[in-house]
Amino acid sequence: MNKIYLIILLASLLVVAGCGTKQQENTDGITGQTSSKTYTVEIIQDGSFVPAELTIKQGDTVTWANKWTKDSWPASASHPTHEVYPGSGIEKCDTSEQSGIFDACKGLKPGESWSFTFNEKGSWGYHDHLNFPGKFGKVIVE
Repeated sequence: MNKIYLIILLASLLVVAGCGTKQQENTDGITGQTSSKTYTVEIIQDGSFVPAELTIKQGDTVTWANKWTKDSWPASASHPTHEVYPGSGIEKCDTSEQSGIFDACKGLKPGESWSFTFNEKGSWGYHDHLNFPGKFGKVIVE
């Protein structure tokens, strides 16, 4: 009889211990994989990026929204080559590789936006190619 109580006690402890496990947040509900998020960086009236520094997860997307009265061209550092983010480079604009580079490849007119998905971990500086030297930002990908 004592063995039965001991087994019931151990089983109860395992159930209670399992209840305290925190599930992964932002899962897709089907596979349990973390869903990606989209963040917005606004380009405001003085050409600043808001927020100037943003920390995201690998696979997340950042959208630059031009709220300024001038055109703005967000692109990977460093000016003028835009080669800091892996695989990027201004020479890839207007080619079949354009969709994979951290470069808008054109000035965003007021009200326009451009998005990029960060698949590489690291700290990625960027600038406004049209208004250089000027404003800079950073996306930190964890």
